[in-house]
Amino acid sequence: MSRYDGRHEPVENYSMRSRVFNRLREDILNGRYAEHEELREVTIGDEMGVSRTPVREAFRQLELEGLITIVPNKGAYVTGITEKDVKDIYMIRSLLEGLCARWATEHITKEQLHEMEENVFRAQFYAKKGFMEELAALDNQFHEIMYEACDSKLLEHHLRDFHQYVLRVRRKTLAKAARGIQSNKEHRAIMEAIKAGDGDLAEQLAHQHMINAYDNMVQNGLHEAYTTEEEDT
Repeated sequence: MSRYDGRHEPVENYSMRSRVFNRLREDILNGRYAEHEELREVTIGDEMGVSRTPVREAFRQLELEGLITIVPNKGAYVTGITEKDVKDIYMIRSLLEGLCARWATEHITKEQLHEMEENVFRAQFYAKKGFMEELAALDNQFHEIMYEACDSKLLEHHLRDFHQYVLRVRRKTLAKAARGIQSNKEHRAIMEAIKAGDGDLAEQLAHQHMINAYDNMVQNGLHEAYTTEEEDT
């Protein structure tokens, strides 16, 4: 007997569609599919061991997110994330991250603050050692801690999505030692403002942190990353 959720739809069907959607979105964002590449329902269904129905439903959701374009009577084609999309995401993120830091100042728990302090300390250690891969992982973790600390599921959801959208190109630019070290310094300043209960300063610093991150991308490989992808296709 099938279980049902609030959408009056079998939970098994919803879970399958969600699994297909998440897998395809991750593959698109990670560069497995090239821009303008056609996604075939039958091929993807065979790869994932599902029928065409959850694949078709996942396509509709991906189109709503702007990651693919469905052309009637032709097929579904990858749109991907463009340079302009990256800029738009960072400008929006700069505002939302600022709000997140302000709310984190109001709602962060002692455990979350301790976790944030430990994150900054460990990142400083890895930066001195030149371990950029570990530093990048801790950079991601810092934002995850702050998202949880803001105590807003809605804001947390949107920020996680934006963070995921630019992760691939971000890895290429954050790997630069200078930005990794500077990013952690900015994290420390945000953490100190949150710890001091200064919401205005935390918001300002988190906003500027995103602007700095985008500026660094432009200066150190954003265009190159997209040019390389085009050459590889």
